[in-house]
Amino acid sequence: MSNSQPNITTTSTLTCPSCGHKATEAMPSDACTHFYECAACGTVLTSQTGDCCVFCSYGDVPCPPVQQVQRKQ
Repeated sequence: MSNSQPNITTTSTLTCPSCGHKATEAMPSDACTHFYECAACGTVLTSQTGDCCVFCSYGDVPCPPVQQVQRKQ
């Protein structure tokens, strides 16, 4: 686990809903990633309604800003 702050994970494994391909990617700690292109099938992922980014929609770990909010609660 890579940390920019204690208990904040900065990598997430995205799963493509079209083909099931999994890829572990670094997440920016100060911005949302709105688009991600699947390396296997080329599908461009966008965040689902209510999510701030593709990591929150398709990743196994939410983005760092969401993790920070969750830790404060």
